[in-house]
Amino acid sequence: MSTSRTHDAAQILLSSRPISWINTAFPFAAAYLLTTREVDLTLVIGTLYFLVPYNLAMYGINDVFDYASDLANPRKGGIEGALLAPRIHRATLWAAVLSNLPFLIYLVIVGNPASWIWLAVSVFAVIAYSAPGLRFKERPFLDSTTSSLHFVTPAIVGLALAGAAITPTLVIVLVAFFLWGMAAHAFGAVQDIAPDREGGIGSIATVIGARATVRLAIGLWVLAGVAMLFTSWPGPLAAVLAVPYIVNAAPWWTVTDDTSASTNRAWRRFIALNYIAGFLATMILILAWVS
Repeated sequence: MSTSRTHDAAQILLSSRPISWINTAFPFAAAYLLTTREVDLTLVIGTLYFLVPYNLAMYGINDVFDYASDLANPRKGGIEGALLAPRIHRATLWAAVLSNLPFLIYLVIVGNPASWIWLAVSVFAVIAYSAPGLRFKERPFLDSTTSSLHFVTPAIVGLALAGAAITPTLVIVLVAFFLWGMAAHAFGAVQDIAPDREGGIGSIATVIGARATVRLAIGLWVLAGVAMLFTSWPGPLAAVLAVPYIVNAAPWWTVTDDTSASTNRAWRRFIALNYIAGFLATMILILAWVS
């Protein structure tokens, strides 16, 4: 493979946001494993799917169709998003399709009606967020809702594949996770207010403003934490996981649209917090496993 092609392949892989792979693979694996309590081929293949191909589709499609606005965004070109050269846009889309298909075919074959529905919702949300004609990312509030589905639906697919029983605690956990996802997207959108407006892209943050969006995000994280208090043991322990996110965002309670880019400092900490929260969530899941 030539140096140029190697570089292009690396850029396409970078567009999948490797630093965030765990955010979609972990929910699937945890949900499936806690339900079946065994490691099987479906766990391995499903986890691999939500680790790389799923993220390549989600972020690769976004980077292709957001190229014009990404040029004006100083965050792009590193771990927070690739700045894909136009010459590899078509290759990125093909890579997303070809990497997803084999996994999706397998998951459909081993699945059931419930898992098929949720897998379809998950894939649709990935495409609809950025693809022309849909562009849910430009529809305020629907943008945060869709983004949250990107992380919650892998867990639901895992539960459906494993035949999990629907319980009040399970529903509350999923709702809390959904609220967390909405908060994460909304807060992340604040730092991009200026480039989004310059590029003509609407978002929850460009519509209601930086200050209101930060306060909404904090409120959603509070609700997510409170919701976990109403789950069965050891679920209430997870309520604490919302605290670092709230503390991280709180200094920007009075942020303005003019200073919205400064929230990038908190967003970079947010990325690190996900790993810390993931570790603590794993400890809680282990406790649930042995209880």
